Amino acid sequence: MRQADRIAWPVPATRLVAWILALVFLATGLGKALDVAGFAAVLDEYRLFPRAPLLPIAALIVVVELGIAVGLAQPRWRHGGAIAAGAVSAANALVLTATLIRGIPLENCGCFGVFLGRPLTWATPIEDLILLTLAVFVARRT
Repeated sequence: MRQADRIAWPVPATRLVAWILALVFLATGLGKALDVAGFAAVLDEYRLFPRAPLLPIAALIVVVELGIAVGLAQPRWRHGGAIAAGAVSAANALVLTATLIRGIPLENCGCFGVFLGRPLTWATPIEDLILLTLAVFVARRT
């Protein structure tokens, strides 16, 4: 697509979407950070990883999500933050979809750690695809 063919979105719209994404990643990161061990237990229910490294994996996810929130909030880092947000959202959508296809019932998808627990449904990966779309929107305009 040529540059002239793109829709020219006003900068405030891009900034607003970046801040919305930043708040989402801040909320998910903080929810997990408040009980990393509890979040590791939620990860165990996905049956993706051996049990031994679950706590470090959970901690890494917390750091990544909080880092994305900071990146999206800072104009200088916004492009990288948006790319990272898109990558994490795409990975989440894939893991959630695979879990649903495998028929693993989860009472808490773990999106906000052990807090605000809600069951994994087909709406959950769709939410991550929406976040991916918003991240692409920000990345293309920063």
